[in-house]
Amino acid sequence: MGILLVSAITLLVTGLWAWLPKYRLREAIRAPFPDRFVAILETNVPVYSKMTVELQQQLQHLIKQFLHQKTFYGCGGLAINDEIKVTIAGIACLLLLNRKSHVYPQLTSVLVYPSAFVAPRTEIEPGGVVTYHEEGLLGESWGDGRVVLAWDEVKEDASDFSDGHNVVLHEFAHQLDDETGSADGVPILGKRASYQSWAAVFSREYAALQSSAFHRDETFLDPYGATNPAEFFAVVTETFFEMPVELAEHHPELFGELESYYRVDPRAWQ
Repeated sequence: MGILLVSAITLLVTGLWAWLPKYRLREAIRAPFPDRFVAILETNVPVYSKMTVELQQQLQHLIKQFLHQKTFYGCGGLAINDEIKVTIAGIACLLLLNRKSHVYPQLTSVLVYPSAFVAPRTEIEPGGVVTYHEEGLLGESWGDGRVVLAWDEVKEDASDFSDGHNVVLHEFAHQLDDETGSADGVPILGKRASYQSWAAVFSREYAALQSSAFHRDETFLDPYGATNPAEFFAVVTETFFEMPVELAEHHPELFGELESYYRVDPRAWQ
């Protein structure tokens, strides 16, 4: 009898341990979206006010889940507040609208500096020589469950949602890319046909940008996208959400692939 009782208690505790996080998440999502959060979105995420009510509700739902599951850390003396959390979560969750998502399942932490931060770098040069240096950054996505951002850059980018540059969109595009286990510029697409079409369009567009960057030709897309396929995906994601009309005009096939993947048409928010 004692063994049966211990087994029953163990099963009960195990069940509660598994159930409690789901219950807490469900309650967090059910909670009303605070009016002060809406005010932050209307100020710092300009496209929010131009969305349909249905998309606004979707975004609110995603933000509540994001804020419940991710931990924000202030670095370099920055104190985290609602404006910082809701602004970053709101922009990041634009990438998740209209599709099933676990809301960046690999991400656990968002580290926010007041301004540009310094990251150590290690490079192996020809001959095996290892060099170390430091690099000033405005944002970075790490494969260990962290995104690092400079708050002043986040706010500046949010204030002009039409110049094709947004550090939050860029770094969270990397998070989507990383969900496949390989940062190669190809996120989880689903159907085999989608991968074939994506590969054909993206490889052609990436090669064209590389050629233009090499010859220093003027390009519509940011030449930084020619660094590697992962950066190309992040750069065109920024452009898709902030300059959709121009992207559709200059690179219609690329726009079509991104529209199919993100399942929104940001031209409606212009």
